[in-house]
Amino acid sequence: MQLPRHPASEASTGNPNPSSSRPLLRALGLRFAIADRLLWQDLDLMLAPGERLAIAGPSGSGKTLLLRTLAALELIQRGEIIFQGRPLGEWSMPVYRGHVVYLPQRPALPEGTVDAALRAPFHFQVRQHRHFPDEQARHLLQMLGRDETFLQQHSERLSGGEAQMVAMTRALLTAPDVLLLDEPTASLDAGAVAAIEQLIANWLQEKPQRACVWTSHDREQLERNSDRILSLASAA
Repeated sequence: MQLPRHPASEASTGNPNPSSSRPLLRALGLRFAIADRLLWQDLDLMLAPGERLAIAGPSGSGKTLLLRTLAALELIQRGEIIFQGRPLGEWSMPVYRGHVVYLPQRPALPEGTVDAALRAPFHFQVRQHRHFPDEQARHLLQMLGRDETFLQQHSERLSGGEAQMVAMTRALLTAPDVLLLDEPTASLDAGAVAAIEQLIANWLQEKPQRACVWTSHDREQLERNSDRILSLASAA
């Protein structure tokens, strides 16, 4: 893999190398500009099975936009995304987004109870063949310090940190192959941060083909939860 020196550069965190098998997710020659401001161009990215990739950079460098582009939530202005060896255009978007899940920093939850929010993705056609993993949901919430009564709380009354917990739990329950994590612990205290990090580590260990991409303003968090760090800087 070759990365342009500007606006992106790569560094290892010193963690073990990921699997050397075929890349799970690749981006080739990506470019993103807003009006006349170029955020990044000729950006290549490779995510191997089992890998934890961190995206770092100052505010305004386009970290969130890169994650949203990888999730096919932003129009690709230039370049190509390849998942499991197939170009993005060959994938049905509901199927692709079932494999590659984006978690925003401020998740939008549907009105109703936490239980209903967790079950909502299982009403989509792409997951109608799967039963909602009720026991797993309770286990994940328990690891986050929330008992069964939390399931009956109304999502509109949750704090920002609690909403992040629900969004993370919901994503893990859908069992994606790639998690795109945009400041996933920004509103949490130290104990909850550690719990979220452990949940993600457990999820990665369950199946070796899984991988994740992190953004965080906490450099120490990126270093302890990644194998490589890709640093972005505005090109113009």
